[in-house]
Amino acid sequence: MRIASTQYHSTMNTALQNASARAQEMLERIASGKRLSVPSEDPVRAVRLSRLTREEAALTQYRDNIGALSTRLQQNEALLDGMSTDLLEARDLMVWGADGGNTAEDVAAMANSLKSLRDSLFYTANSRDQEGRYMFSGTATSTATVTHDATAAVGSRYTWTGNTGEQLVVVGNGITQAANVNLDEMGALLNQLDRIIGTFETPGININDAAVRAETTATLTAIDNGIETITTHIARLGGAQNTLQTLGDNHANVSLSNQQAGLSLGALDYSEAAVKLEGYTTALQATQKAYAKVSGLSLFDVI
Repeated sequence: MRIASTQYHSTMNTALQNASARAQEMLERIASGKRLSVPSEDPVRAVRLSRLTREEAALTQYRDNIGALSTRLQQNEALLDGMSTDLLEARDLMVWGADGGNTAEDVAAMANSLKSLRDSLFYTANSRDQEGRYMFSGTATSTATVTHDATAAVGSRYTWTGNTGEQLVVVGNGITQAANVNLDEMGALLNQLDRIIGTFETPGININDAAVRAETTATLTAIDNGIETITTHIARLGGAQNTLQTLGDNHANVSLSNQQAGLSLGALDYSEAAVKLEGYTTALQATQKAYAKVSGLSLFDVI
């Protein structure tokens, strides 16, 4: 069968282009380090890699959320710890104030100290984060936690203006953790402190008067309740931080496993690729030599 020169040259050019394309594709694959150039090469493997990529993205988001949330919880704990210290100092003053041997001047001096503690509690309750959002107002982060009306009567100047909503943060698949602590009891506590301050500042006060002692007892009870509430909040924050640490470690372990699986599924086997590249290169060189040799033949060489 006779083959025309044009047909021969066309066939050889196609063969050379195919061989060159295979070699070039392998070089690009080696450069990228990826087993698959396009998903259609291995649809099942591509689907598994896509699933791993999505899961890894979710894990990264969870871990970022945990990091930011842990910082927020630590800030909450530090602020609550300061409030606990203030309340303990206020309690010490009230225990001292309940001593029947105190004079009017003694309890007036205590009132000054209680004012400082009351104001400290008020300012701490209205703490804001770096974005200016109130930290203890529930989900009403643009509203002050406790407001103060200086024109109101003593004992009703402080009002809780936040809410008890939780700022939930996603830290795992179907797992959320509240980022905030609610201080809905703070308005009543500050009003009780305000009342006892007003009582202690009364000129010529008799600490043994039944009404004074009743107010003192009520204040001690309010402070004790406040200390218990703050302590409970701090304990919960500690437990939440331990949980977040465990979740973060679990996410890190799963992420490492996913990365290893991703390498196994998607990383190029360089040894195998090198062998294939060598084969493609050898085939290309052989085709080029054969083409050159045949192209150089002429009928005049055999006449």
